[in-house]
Formats: sequence, C-alpha cells, structure tokens
Amino acid sequence: MRHTYVRKKLREKVAQQARYRCGYCLSPELLTGRPMDIEHIVPVALGGLTQEDNLWLACSLCNTTKNDRISANDSLTGKRVGLFNPRQQVWREHFEWSEDATYIIGKTAIGRVTIEALQLNRQSLINSRPQWCKTGLFPPQD
Repeated sequence: MRHTYVRKKLREKVAQQARYRCGYCLSPELLTGRPMDIEHIVPVALGGLTQEDNLWLACSLCNTTKNDRISANDSLTGKRVGLFNPRQQVWREHFEWSEDATYIIGKTAIGRVTIEALQLNRQSLINSRPQWCKTGLFPPQD
C-alpha cells in the first residue's frame, strides 16, 4: 500500500470532522493511544484523490484491512455491495452496538459487508470495548 502525503492543515481538518475516531469501528484516538491514519475512501490505487471529500480517519487496522477495496460480497445475499463511506453515510443507519457495546451489528447490507471486510469485530476490539465503556467516552452517542 502506497502512502500519500496529506498536508498537516488538511489532516487536522479531517481529524476534527471525524471527531478523532475511526470512521469504521469508531475506536477513539484518545482511548487507543495511537494516532489515526488518514484514509482514502476511494483508494489512490483506484483513482481516488488526496482531497478533503475523499479523506477520513481510520485506525491503522481498519485502514490496512480495507486496503484498496471499495466493495465486498454480502454473505447473506451474495451480492456485491459498496463498503460504508464515513464521509457520506451515517454510521447509525448501517450499524448498531450490541447491548454491551462489545460487537458492531450490521443493520444493512452495507453494514454487514463492512463489518466482515474490515473485521470490525476483531478480537482486539472485543477485548478493548468493555474497558472503553467504563470511561463513559464509549460508545459514541453521535
């Protein structure tokens, strides 16, 4: 995966818009202790540009797992579906939290394929989320 330079001012603007959390798994930078990556929603490899409307924050694991994909097959229907676009779509329309905020549940085909393709319920997150909940800062309410 090739890294593209993003100006500091643009990076900060995108980070503020994303509320300093991953656009996919909603892991907060404050609680992970790791800076988020600037992610190209449409990857550079597929012609995506390094401009504000194509950038969002992603944790390094979501960013690496997404790689250059923009769609995946829905295991329920077998159809090809676009991945969630955190800049254009509303997270809570496609996902919801399990009662204990440990798992992300897909409400739509977009939610389902994104959870599976980006491994949004990977073990490291399942282990961390209960501890994050104790801070009162997780899960995000917006």
